[in-house]
Amino acid sequence: MFDDLPPDLDRLKTLRVWHALWVERIDAKIEALQQRQAEEEHGRHSRPTPPEWIVELGIGSSQPPVEVHAGDCHITGKRRRAVSRDEARRLLATGLRPCAHCQPDTQLGILDLAAAG
Repeated sequence: MFDDLPPDLDRLKTLRVWHALWVERIDAKIEALQQRQAEEEHGRHSRPTPPEWIVELGIGSSQPPVEVHAGDCHITGKRRRAVSRDEARRLLATGLRPCAHCQPDTQLGILDLAAAG
């Protein structure tokens, strides 16, 4: 029937145990990968949405606003707070510097801040 297998019972049993151990290892790896994928998927679904607009804050006790960023900008520093669209527009209109990378002034439809001042 299967000519490539050993003819004696002892070696066949050894092969059976060896393959059973490999199947256990493979099943454990499959389970670990499925668990990791489920955790990653859960993390993607439960991740909070980024704010629409961010104000980067300065150093000091009062932490004055320094720069306005779009919410998905990767240039923002660690000191920041989320702001509404209206507040971002107001801060830019009062002369707060827009981020040169994400250009929130352009995204907000403020075309020429230099001409406004």
